[in-house]
Amino acid sequence: RRCSGGPRGRDDPGMGNRGAFLASGAWVTGGKAKDKECMPVTKLRRLVKDMKIKSLEEIYVFSLPIKESEIIDFLLGASLKDEVLKIMPVQKQTHAGQRTRFKAFVAIGDYDGHVGLGVKCSKEVAIATVKLHTVPCKVTGRCGSVLVRLIRAPRGTGFVSAPVAKKLFMMAGIHDCYTSARGCTATLGNFAKATFDAICKTYSYLTPDLWKETVFTKSPYQEFTDHLVKNRTRVSVPRTQAPAVATT
Repeated sequence: RRCSGGPRGRDDPGMGNRGAFLASGAWVTGGKAKDKECMPVTKLRRLVKDMKIKSLEEIYVFSLPIKESEIIDFLLGASLKDEVLKIMPVQKQTHAGQRTRFKAFVAIGDYDGHVGLGVKCSKEVAIATVKLHTVPCKVTGRCGSVLVRLIRAPRGTGFVSAPVAKKLFMMAGIHDCYTSARGCTATLGNFAKATFDAICKTYSYLTPDLWKETVFTKSPYQEFTDHLVKNRTRVSVPRTQAPAVATT
């Protein structure tokens, strides 16, 4: 049986698709593979995609680091199962007092020689174990004295906000969101504008899946290298003797 590495993780392990470290410390997502086909980043994944490597054992023989979770999904597929082992509170002493967080331990494996362990801390139990589908990040909108902050929330949380903000969230297609408001929120106009400003900023946040592919253009020297080598001619520059300067 192979065991996993240290306690690392991401913020988005799903309810039925929780993440875990498998064997060499790669974060994997159990269950079905992702619908989106991503381009391989590492050489190892390119070899796996081209069917040059057909099993995890071939990777372990050479102790190659698995840095992409899609490798595990491709080789093991739907045979991965996961289970929450324990959820425990942990505390950290700060200047303002003790800060309590929750740590979740999740085991993942295929019941056939491969096992992994995932550890993740979060402020709430649901966030530690549930995949988030909400605003991409914490955003803040402002209008007048009103300051509205939108915070990501796990699936099923709903809207933790005022009725005015709920209507805007529903129209924007956001299903779960925490909110925090400061200032004179009784002024409905400013409160609605601040909420709308925060929602607009979620669109301006450029996530990695929206990054455009960079097209690099060659310099003329690189593009026409063969032409320059083929038509290379030596040019001789005549040397001119400097005139003598009379000195006294």
